[in-house]
Amino acid sequence: MKYLYSILFGLALGASSVFVHSLYPPFGLILSIAGASFGVWASGRQWGGRTFRFIVAIVWAIVVLRAGFPGLNDEYLIQGDGLGTSLLNIGFIAIVIAIIMPL
Repeated sequence: MKYLYSILFGLALGASSVFVHSLYPPFGLILSIAGASFGVWASGRQWGGRTFRFIVAIVWAIVVLRAGFPGLNDEYLIQGDGLGTSLLNIGFIAIVIAIIMPL
């Protein structure tokens, strides 16, 4: 059941990161990255292991990367501007740091 919760939590973190990052620049981006990294760290703390952090991070990455590709009507949820590339680059770095941090 913890694995299912990890997947659902990763989906929620990814969706919130995508929708919040361009809300009020640069505060939305900062909130999005901080929330995602804290969420990944807290998932390992809650369920007791790096495995669950890794699952949450992988699902977060899948959601964020999918949002960067065009949809059915060529819409982008993460644009190629400074905020979008910052979310991808700094977000992945923050997620990796959150995975390797001690419990």
